[in-house]
Order: sequence, then structure tokens, then C-alpha cells
Amino acid sequence: MTQLTRRTLLSAGGVAALTALCGCSPSPGGESAPSSASEGRPERATTPPRTDDPGIVLVYFSRPGENYWEGGRRDLDVGNTKRLAQMIAERIDCDMYEIIAADPYPHAYDPTVERNVREQENDARPEIDSDFPDLSAYDAVMIGSPVWNTRAPMIMRTFLDRADALTGMTVHPFLTYAVGEGSVVDDYVELCPDADVRDGLAVRGEDVDGSGNAVDEWLRGNGLLERALPGN
Repeated sequence: MTQLTRRTLLSAGGVAALTALCGCSPSPGGESAPSSASEGRPERATTPPRTDDPGIVLVYFSRPGENYWEGGRRDLDVGNTKRLAQMIAERIDCDMYEIIAADPYPHAYDPTVERNVREQENDARPEIDSDFPDLSAYDAVMIGSPVWNTRAPMIMRTFLDRADALTGMTVHPFLTYAVGEGSVVDDYVELCPDADVRDGLAVRGEDVDGSGNAVDEWLRGNGLLERALPGN
């Protein structure tokens, strides 16, 4: 499997180019979310930042509940993006920060889709209900989300606004999808003009549990395995 550019994400299935989601396609799908959108209540705490050398922080948003799954629906106790984030965190030395929506998304799939459509149409910034990390402690961020209606959920833009568009940081995007990666990474390139946005990892939601090799390849291709945990 080869490392792909940020405009063509690495697929866990080895597909070089992914089909972009259409406006009516499943979007809480890798988390499957709604077409226009994809956990139990997340962990609210993040491990303390390092005080010696700048480190890396893994930031993600994920939605459990009813998700798109193989053309149908399936209830997930842990959302696909959170599972992928946990796989990454098992491999490298990083701190974790989970983005939690102050107004939680519905458990049901279709209402989540409908809410996501409204938020996209209104260029909304859903409020984050979690303590914001001190990003000055880090030189790199891995940022993960599902693909909802071809884009990252709008709460990711809330995070970017508060994080000053990750200015001066190296950004490693990862995402889960139902049909394709959409414009998520290109959006980060546009929204974070003063950040170094690197190659992305895209994994189909249904394939997350078997994506270990793809995760390893992505980490290795971006030089992140140099931060491997002892024993890895």
C-alpha cells in the first residue's frame, strides 16, 4: 500500500481514489453519519500535556448511536472515528482530546442527518462542551472526524476557529467514511493556510477494526512511528 497525497486519502481497503459523497448519501457513515451526517458519552479528560519537548495531540470528534452500516443501520456503542483514534493512540506516544458537542447529536441516524444539513447550510459553529487543550504544548496535531455530507461535521470548524486554524502546526488528518472522503482534507488545507497539512488516512467505517495495517502505513509514511510507544 502506498502513501497517497493529501488530496487522495489512503484507504484501508487499498483503493487509491475514493468516490466523493453525494448530497443525499450517507454521511454519519464512516461514522456513518448523515447525508448530510457518526458514540456513548465520550471521555472528557485529556492526559496532561508535556512540559519538555513539544509533542503531538490527537483530536477527534465521533458519534455513537445509529449509524449507516453496509447499506442499512446499526447501533454503535463506540463511534467509528473514536475506534480509529484509539487504534492510533495505541501505537504512538500522544495526548488525546475528544471534541464533545454541548448539544449532543441525536441517537437516531435520520435526525442527525437533518441537523447536519441545517448546520452546513447555516455555516454553523456548534458549541464544544469540553475543556479546550493548550495547543502551545504541541508541535503537531492528528485531527479526526467522520465524513458528513462530503465534509467534516461543522463542530470541527468550531475547533479550528478556537485553535486559530492550527497556525504553525503540522496537521495529520484522519477520517471515517461511508462512501468516500469528500472534501475534508482539501477543506483543512483551505481553512488552515498557515498550517502544514500532511497526507490523510481515510477508512471506511465498516472496515475500522481491520485497518491496523493501513494505520501503520500512514503513521510510518508521515514519520509518526518515531513516536512509537515502548514495545511497539
